[in-house]
Amino acid sequence: MNENAQLSGSLADQPDSAYDTDYKAGQDNVQIMGMDVHNPVFGTSAALILLFVVGALVFPAESKELLVGARGWSINNFDWLFMIGGNVFVVFCLAMIVLPVGKIRLGGAQAKPEFSRPSWLAMLFAAGMGIGLMFWSVAEPVAYYTDWYGTPLNAAANTPEGASMALGATMFHWGLHPWAIYGVVALALAFFTYNKGLPLTIRSAFYPLLGDRVWGPIGHVIDILAVLATIFGLATSLGLGAQQATSGLSHLFGMDNTINTQIGVIVAVTAIALYSVVRGMDGGVKLLSNINMLIAAALLLFIIVVGSIGGFFGNFGLLLGSYVENIIPLSNWVGREDETWYHGWTVFYWAWWISWSPFVGMFIARVSKGRTVREFMIAVLLVPTLMSAVWMSAFGGNALDQVQGNIGELANGVGDVSLTMFHMLANLPLAEITSALAIILVLVFFITSSDSGSLVIDSITAGGKVDAPVAQRIFWAVMQGLIAGVLLFGGGADALKALQAGAITAGLPFTAILLLMCVSLYKGLRQELR
Repeated sequence: MNENAQLSGSLADQPDSAYDTDYKAGQDNVQIMGMDVHNPVFGTSAALILLFVVGALVFPAESKELLVGARGWSINNFDWLFMIGGNVFVVFCLAMIVLPVGKIRLGGAQAKPEFSRPSWLAMLFAAGMGIGLMFWSVAEPVAYYTDWYGTPLNAAANTPEGASMALGATMFHWGLHPWAIYGVVALALAFFTYNKGLPLTIRSAFYPLLGDRVWGPIGHVIDILAVLATIFGLATSLGLGAQQATSGLSHLFGMDNTINTQIGVIVAVTAIALYSVVRGMDGGVKLLSNINMLIAAALLLFIIVVGSIGGFFGNFGLLLGSYVENIIPLSNWVGREDETWYHGWTVFYWAWWISWSPFVGMFIARVSKGRTVREFMIAVLLVPTLMSAVWMSAFGGNALDQVQGNIGELANGVGDVSLTMFHMLANLPLAEITSALAIILVLVFFITSSDSGSLVIDSITAGGKVDAPVAQRIFWAVMQGLIAGVLLFGGGADALKALQAGAITAGLPFTAILLLMCVSLYKGLRQELR
């Protein structure tokens, strides 16, 4: 029995505690060109995506101005909502670990995990943050230290205090808060799917609040927003990742860093992602995620050893100390004097993580059956936070050491963001080999994100079915590559920035949705416990 059949069976065999609803996954579906799609979520989502792409191509500058303006309006007027939401999600997820509901097992008392713990953790990390850590682990702390775009809490740039704050603030953006955002969505979807027998789609998490109305227009809107946020976020990351990979190839091999080369990278990534999609969960995402972790571990160990083991542990202690000391001031939104930095980084990040949460949350839910709520939250919240701290201490700490030591290109601060990691590696032994590994890692992270994203969008647009035809997963994998490639070719950086701004703007309504999701989830867990 393959993994899709296992998943389908697990959803069909509803536990005794299932909700009393007559709705079945896929009952509103229609069959089109060999695909089994939900009506109207699939059609509406596809139409809106097409409308956006055409608009961005025909009016790239105007689209960028409109969406960047919408992003700015969301961030400037609702910074309080993003910050309150982020803090609530952290407290909620920590509470899930210590409260009695933590002993509830996803899928029922007899459920068994479908993946080994190492493979499970590898898939969580690869889907959630692998790409961003490669892109920003060097650039972000250097930017904060050198006042590239403001400094956290107005710390003095180019000082020991600034270095400590740079590491702590970077960890703040990649630690508990983003993983709590993912954890809320993932736990809600896993619980309502595996314990309550509801379809694996975003709307199911609101059944305790809305009842059977979730299968109507309100639910359609929730799922369509999730599809748009996911496809735009993935396409943006694919475009930005192609730029970083091409910059690395140019830096390493002297290749031309042109639009055509970047599109070539997108085509290659999409082609491999299609092969992975066809192979399914075990032969695709799981295999690539395990490869990811092996390459990442090798690169991380190399940076720690050759960059000075003592320096690593010193930076690790500095990072954790600064993170603990400043997590509350950085979480505050009242009376902030560092508005440029606070809006440009923290609120921007929170909106970005929230816009990614439907994709990452649903994927984590797909692979987490059989875990207890407590084990789930420790793995989704605490373990990745520790892994991020180790990664940032090695890469970011080493970069700051080079800046402070006036070594190499990084001594000049952040120039081309996509090259900062390669500039750091250039000052270490075996630079060509490590740079090549870094490029491979970036590309494999994008392949796993594209693959897992296709599985997620397919489930949402198939009415919660997880055994829809492979053609649908192929359709969404191709769409991601097409959107990124077409916008990059037709509109260049402006079109990608417009796409990113659109994804971030979608984070505003999703913040309210996630806050309601916390209420709905806790209500469902309490009922399950009784």
